[in-house]
Amino acid sequence: MRSILVTGGAGFLGSHLCERLLERGDNVICLDNFFTGRKQNVLHLMNNPRFELIRHDIVHPIFIEADQIYNLACPASPVAYQFNPIKTIKTSTVGVVNVLGLAKRCRARILHASTSEVYGDPTVHPQREDYWGNVNPLGPRSCYDEGKRVAESLCMNYHQEHQLQVRLIRIFNTYGPRMDPNDGRVISNFITQALRGEAITIYGDGQQTRSFCYVDDLIRGMMLLMDQDAETGPINIGNPGEYTMLQLAQEVLKAIPESKSTITHVPLPQDDPKQRCPDITKARAVLGWSPTVDLTSGLTRTVEYYRTELAMAR
Repeated sequence: MRSILVTGGAGFLGSHLCERLLERGDNVICLDNFFTGRKQNVLHLMNNPRFELIRHDIVHPIFIEADQIYNLACPASPVAYQFNPIKTIKTSTVGVVNVLGLAKRCRARILHASTSEVYGDPTVHPQREDYWGNVNPLGPRSCYDEGKRVAESLCMNYHQEHQLQVRLIRIFNTYGPRMDPNDGRVISNFITQALRGEAITIYGDGQQTRSFCYVDDLIRGMMLLMDQDAETGPINIGNPGEYTMLQLAQEVLKAIPESKSTITHVPLPQDDPKQRCPDITKARAVLGWSPTVDLTSGLTRTVEYYRTELAMAR
């Protein structure tokens, strides 16, 4: 029976991953500093004898034993990572060095959760793994974008220097239950605004595009990448279906037919990418992975989660 450490395990993605690993029969150590992670995300796992929860920040070293490590520790929404940009970049540098050092000592395989943000505002579309990106190193998003780029470099250097078994996943926009309603990312914003009957806020003209991957598909791809023996990565995991922000707003309103929300436009933030869509040729070839949940089905499930969350908050 494997012992698996999940850093950021009480977060949106981490909690779903912990759940799947336990269902598979693994022992799971969930580590989180609860900056964006929430204990309620893993409360239903607490009575499982194969689950352990530790409050810890990876910026500080930790000494535990594990066979595999999933490093998901880092705030992922602009609201959260811009709240303390220095701490954000320390998580992706000092924190990643600590986790890689732990993996080296334990001889554990490590999967590092990178991001489509390493592509910046891309000049290549859709984005392939061999594209180097177009990132502003000094802009308001740089604490996250450049931190994740450095983290990838650290992983590859540990792999080359110490033969550490590394897996790099580049995650594109993911959504689903347990994403914090106040997360600040576009799907959580649109759904909570529509449920409250507030105006749906679109930045710029709404023609910028994103692709949206349902959380179950993402976690399946993540586990497939970790458990195969040939490919280090990076590998894009995301849904190649591409939507403008205006199209997404209309899909959200269709999922909440009682909503009286209208659409309003506000200025576009600095360095907001105009296009973002994964090329998943490599994921299909190496992992046999492709998404199975379409946007309509995923939004239906996500809306129900937010209905409950907002009702409890009243």
